[in-house]
Amino acid sequence: MSDMITADLVDLDLSADTKEAAARALAERMVALGRVTDLDGFLADVAAREAQMPTGLDGGIGIPHCRSEHVTEPTLAFGRSSDGIDFGATDGPADLIFLIAAPAGADDAHLTILSSLARQLMNTEFTDALRSVGDAAAAAALIRGDEPDAAEPAAAAGSEDTVASAGAASPAAATVTGDSGAEGAPASEERPFRIVAVTSCPTGIAHTYMAAESLENAGREAGVEVTVETQGSAGFTRLDPAVIAAADGVIFAHDVSVREKDRFAGKPTVDVGVKAGINRPAELIAEVREKAARGEVTSGSPGATPVERTGDSGEGYGTKLRKWLMSGVSYMVPFVAAGGLLIALGFAIGGYEVNKAPSVMDHFLWTQADSWAALLFQIGGVAFGFLVPVLAGYIAYGMADRPGLVPGFVGGSIALTINAGFLGGLAAGLIAGGVVIAIQKVNIPAALRGIMPVVVIPLISSAIVGFLMFVVIGKPIAEAQKGMTDWLNGLSGANAILLGTLLGLMMCFDLGGPVNKVAYTFATAGIAVSDPSDSAMKIMAAVMAAGMVPPLAMALATTVRGKLFNATERENGKAAWVLGASFISEGAIPFAAADPLRVIPASMAGGAITGALSMAFGATLRAPHGGIFVVPLIGNPLLYLVAIAAGVCVTTALVIVLKGMRKQAPGATAPGEGTAAPAAEQKQPVAA
Repeated sequence: MSDMITADLVDLDLSADTKEAAARALAERMVALGRVTDLDGFLADVAAREAQMPTGLDGGIGIPHCRSEHVTEPTLAFGRSSDGIDFGATDGPADLIFLIAAPAGADDAHLTILSSLARQLMNTEFTDALRSVGDAAAAAALIRGDEPDAAEPAAAAGSEDTVASAGAASPAAATVTGDSGAEGAPASEERPFRIVAVTSCPTGIAHTYMAAESLENAGREAGVEVTVETQGSAGFTRLDPAVIAAADGVIFAHDVSVREKDRFAGKPTVDVGVKAGINRPAELIAEVREKAARGEVTSGSPGATPVERTGDSGEGYGTKLRKWLMSGVSYMVPFVAAGGLLIALGFAIGGYEVNKAPSVMDHFLWTQADSWAALLFQIGGVAFGFLVPVLAGYIAYGMADRPGLVPGFVGGSIALTINAGFLGGLAAGLIAGGVVIAIQKVNIPAALRGIMPVVVIPLISSAIVGFLMFVVIGKPIAEAQKGMTDWLNGLSGANAILLGTLLGLMMCFDLGGPVNKVAYTFATAGIAVSDPSDSAMKIMAAVMAAGMVPPLAMALATTVRGKLFNATERENGKAAWVLGASFISEGAIPFAAADPLRVIPASMAGGAITGALSMAFGATLRAPHGGIFVVPLIGNPLLYLVAIAAGVCVTTALVIVLKGMRKQAPGATAPGEGTAAPAAEQKQPVAA
């Protein structure tokens, strides 16, 4: 730790009043020491991490952190604010701010030290000492965990005893993975309640280890044995299978998927985000004990695979349903992109008659362009054939994990067989997941548990789903699918323009979130056939055009009026050119997160105009993705580009006007100080 923080990296009178300004002030110290090579690039990486999840913690702590290629060596900077800075914690602003900078390829040893610091932040003696320390050198010594007599300026801290107490519990002494929380548990004649836990966060540097420390501390206070597996950037050491087998309950505190989750099957389980593990560990321990007392086994039998993050504790069914559907869409989109682009390339090379070409297995000539066009078209058609089964299979997977895959895929394939299309796939996925969950709740004799996930669950669930799809609900859904298709084919004139406006608004409302994905899936459903209708291709064109508007507009705005944006936003604006041109709406998320009340309405206005113009111009698109790179495959390409340009100009003008009005208003805040928007919470960009 001695080379990671020095007195030059400490600011005990941090004057910043926003988290962006605080990160910049501390990062400038890193630049001065040669630890960071590109200030704006590094701050852009910090902002991107912050957009995934706020880094404020209860207790007045902010820990902005990231991995970045602009960092030369692992570095830690510390700042203390007298007024406090809002980092998104529930209990108010932070007065202790730690900026953690890790190189893109940081070694495990340095990451272990950083994780130890994260654990130490759960120690109130340590944080109290940092609040009272008097000079930068003593603060750096406290953080490093130096012995009291090694810190020469200790006297300036105001209390040698304070420095000693913090040094005694230094981060270097903290355990990183798998240490049992049983030490310090009250002595008891009976075996204490045992919990195994897994913690993880997107970066794997701070929250992962802070949640582990918090759970272990709460376990000691409650007289419960808590053993934690931290799945962080420094790797993870798997818990001993005997420890898992002996556990009475499981806590998952994670924001990324738990690795090898099936090891914990068949036990009472609490599944929450990583910050819940930090902020309310005692509640989680009490909750898992209550589940154990009721005999509630979340994941079924030991042979089954537990539910894959069906939702945090306390989430409503509406939220869970959205997550399940998004799971299916997320896995489906790569098939849409690959298959759609291959089909579009086939049409571009061989013309519209390519769909009538014979099988390339029987007729393929290496020197003929038509043969290559037919090959691309037929490969794309095979990829498109997976769309509905994958959608259904992974909706069921989102509900019931791996046991849901078999009935989900079977139900999705039946939906294709009976022409129930995407509506049938949605229904099949939800039914399959529900059937598997119901089967898992049945109390199965121990002798049969070993064959449950391999034989019994796939057999019974597939039979039930197949019966329902073929005999009960398949025909009504097929009729509804046909009715929707006929309606699309009948759209023309003002109705088509109105639909384009609505789709444009949806594409720009949450920039890659659920509403955006509903519009995108609606469009791809129409072209997911070998010979899509003209109306379906117009809808696909309008959706892609509108989705390109927000990032392109933000890029243009930062170029023509850069003074209205902070340095981080200007840096993000450069990347937004490429993201927007590639039809990746998420490129506008950093701007929406910083200033949602101006950016989102402006984006929706531009998207609505682009969608309406695209439909009015009659632009068509067979490819479900690609941005400007598939312009040669677009019908009426020049007018299509005019529609995009019009929307970009409208959004750019509105953003500039709205931000200019804010800057002139009395008491207005500096650019980029807006409240984080819901759009910032979209963590997993999929396609648009």
